[in-house]
Amino acid sequence: MKTKIFLAFIMVATMLSCNSEKKDSHEGEEHEEHGVEGAVVLNARQREALNLKLGSFQMRNLTTLVKSNGQLEVPPSGSAEVTAIIGGNVKTINVFHGDRVKKGQLLAVLEHPDYISLQEGFAEISSKLEFIEKEYARQKELFENNVGAGRDYQQTKSEYNTIKAKYEGLKSRLQLLNLSPDKVKEGEISSTISILSPINGFINDINIKVGTYVDAKDILLEITDNSAIHADFMVYEKDVHLVKEGQKVHFTVSNRPGEELTATVFAIGKEFEANSRAVHIHAKINEKVSGLIPGMYISGHLHTDEKYTRALPNDAIVSEGTKSFIFILDNEAIEEQGHSETEHAGHDEDKEAQVEEGNHEGHEHGDADDDDATQEKMAFRMVEVIPGLKDEGYTEIQLINSLPENTQVVLNAAYYLLADMKKEETEHEH
Repeated sequence: MKTKIFLAFIMVATMLSCNSEKKDSHEGEEHEEHGVEGAVVLNARQREALNLKLGSFQMRNLTTLVKSNGQLEVPPSGSAEVTAIIGGNVKTINVFHGDRVKKGQLLAVLEHPDYISLQEGFAEISSKLEFIEKEYARQKELFENNVGAGRDYQQTKSEYNTIKAKYEGLKSRLQLLNLSPDKVKEGEISSTISILSPINGFINDINIKVGTYVDAKDILLEITDNSAIHADFMVYEKDVHLVKEGQKVHFTVSNRPGEELTATVFAIGKEFEANSRAVHIHAKINEKVSGLIPGMYISGHLHTDEKYTRALPNDAIVSEGTKSFIFILDNEAIEEQGHSETEHAGHDEDKEAQVEEGNHEGHEHGDADDDDATQEKMAFRMVEVIPGLKDEGYTEIQLINSLPENTQVVLNAAYYLLADMKKEETEHEH
């Protein structure tokens, strides 16, 4: 009786052992179907769906960036405040706010009796100068010929110099008022003066009305030459030592958020702003862009140095925890997978002793199809790297372990490959 029970126990144990082996073998086959351990396997259709791109490392010119903000400005020579020089009443205003004007263009006309008096004084002194010039020439000739008295010559010379100085002064005043001294000499007296534009530009402000009396110190109009506009950035104290003349700045303007402009640094301030501890950096805008107005807010970054280094697009790098990784093409993994599957298939065929010849040929045809499918597959292995500088969508790559020069790197969709790898690992654990 005991012998029978012992034999039954041995038979049950043998059956459980066989079932366990079959289960393990089945799980192994599923593992092989999932992919290559430590890599992501994609067929052609999957790669096309991801628009997966392969390429090599690039040597790019990356730079240290200094971020800065500021506003658009014009130089002192690019703006003007127009005054009357001599007070008067506004007779006409010939421009409107926002008008484009050229240097010398008529802006307004003033009138006042003082203008008449000034011209009369000039006409009078001009007549005196004409007379005294002749008298001075006559006295000089007599003195040089020892005929006239020296006292008369000196007195005439003094009067001549005084009248000539007054004449030149009044002449200059007329010219400042845009009045013609020659016409005044001919008796053409005007009760008005013309206010002309001192620069090319746009009318920014008009502070007068018709009939208003304006004094010499009053600002009548303001003009800005927007063609001379430049970028005025503020760079903080800790970054000033990185900035040099000739460096390039990439920036955006508040009214053109989707467009990036460039400028070149031409001047660096020599003193700090009291509150912000920042220095003004002036940069000439390289593009000819319309619609830029002084005072517009700008935001940009300066390229302070140049460094050619190995780099990849940002989409080629993925982070997991504190580490960063890229994916490289690993053809050897596919070859090893195909070899392993072939050996496994051969082992199964040896165990199937009752397979017919026709079925055997069918298996050979199926193996050929499997080889074609394998050739379409690609395996991508994850490699740890150290990221460095970033600029314009690219990141510097430092390799922990060296790679062959012809290594093909995945240039995009790195996050998808990492997710797929995590999914495979989870399925294998189950």
